[in-house]
Amino acid sequence: MTLGIGLIVALALAFDFINGFHDSASAISTVVSTRVLSPRQAVIWAAFFNFIAFLIFPLHIANTIGKGIIDPGIVDPTVIAATLVGACVWDLLTWYWGLPTSSSHALIGGFIGSALVKVGFSALVWKGIIVTVVFMVVAPILGLVLGLGLGVAMAWLFRRTTPQKVDSVFRRGQLLSAALYSLGHGGNDAQKTMGVIAVLLFSAGLLGPQFHIPTWVVLACQAAMGLGTLFGGWRIVKTMGQKVAKLRCVDGFCAQTGGAASLYVASALGAPVSTTHVITGAIMGVGSLKRLSAVRWGVGGEIVAAWVLTIPASALVAAICYGLAAAWPR
Repeated sequence: MTLGIGLIVALALAFDFINGFHDSASAISTVVSTRVLSPRQAVIWAAFFNFIAFLIFPLHIANTIGKGIIDPGIVDPTVIAATLVGACVWDLLTWYWGLPTSSSHALIGGFIGSALVKVGFSALVWKGIIVTVVFMVVAPILGLVLGLGLGVAMAWLFRRTTPQKVDSVFRRGQLLSAALYSLGHGGNDAQKTMGVIAVLLFSAGLLGPQFHIPTWVVLACQAAMGLGTLFGGWRIVKTMGQKVAKLRCVDGFCAQTGGAASLYVASALGAPVSTTHVITGAIMGVGSLKRLSAVRWGVGGEIVAAWVLTIPASALVAAICYGLAAAWPR
């Protein structure tokens, strides 16, 4: 492995760290806002389950990212570097603004932007891009429906139970739901960086004739995401846990369990969905169970606007980065 390839792998792991930092709010916002765990306890809990996700989930997402967004034949270190810079810049900006956007879609947008500048539209694998765009819509709706459905089911099952008893049961239940969601987060999001690193190594002839995900890449990406989660993105925790809807313990349990189920379905299908979109939809679904006005739909509108902008914005940054790198005298 050359120094240049090594530096880009390090940049990819830095993106994975930022991804964990940025998206930690998805896994811990409900359990923190309901005061089941302190912020420090919550990030440790989430980081552990983020890391061990590779033991449970097949590498379908990594293969989709590695081969299903742009033609692997056009990939070179400059394409990967520009992709990662575009994704990192957008992630950091939206973290600063407190918006729970998708690191996954930022990465995909970065791929698209750098590939368009290098080759043009022929470099894009439209099937994978269309699946991603479809699930951009499906994922939050699925999270909303499952969160709302679980909320209705729990309200019926515990209709004769005192509020104090319900709170006691679901304070413990939220530990399980947070673990399930963190597993789904690690199993979906960390695999995207695995795909990026693997396609870089494959394009450099370091994987042999057959595309695959080396074990060291799997472990490095899971570890980087887990460490990022440990540092936590508290701005986004506030948006997710307090501004979208006020949550009780039972609400947090239903939102996280519904979100986790959505992630497991997507991971099984190899669809690189946004964990942030899923949990936001689930929180809105649970919040609307009380009454529609319980959800701050204006905040939701701001979040959706950021979702729509993510792919084009990160693609633009990546395109500029690739253009500057290509024009740089060698």
